[in-house]
Amino acid sequence: MAKNEDEKIGDGLVRIGAMTKQQVEEILKLQKEGNQSLFGVIAIEMGYIDPDVLMQYLESREQK
Repeated sequence: MAKNEDEKIGDGLVRIGAMTKQQVEEILKLQKEGNQSLFGVIAIEMGYIDPDVLMQYLESREQK
């Protein structure tokens, strides 16, 4: 499998089925409006993903 280092985290979480495109768009909108938290932090705070899911995704990116 090709490296996906350039894959945006939201796109990756949608790809693996952890989030919906609507959830990603909502977080990106919040960031655009001034929320400076990291994407994953916002997703966890909003209850969209579990911290373990985020860690597994990030670890899988590092292994490629």
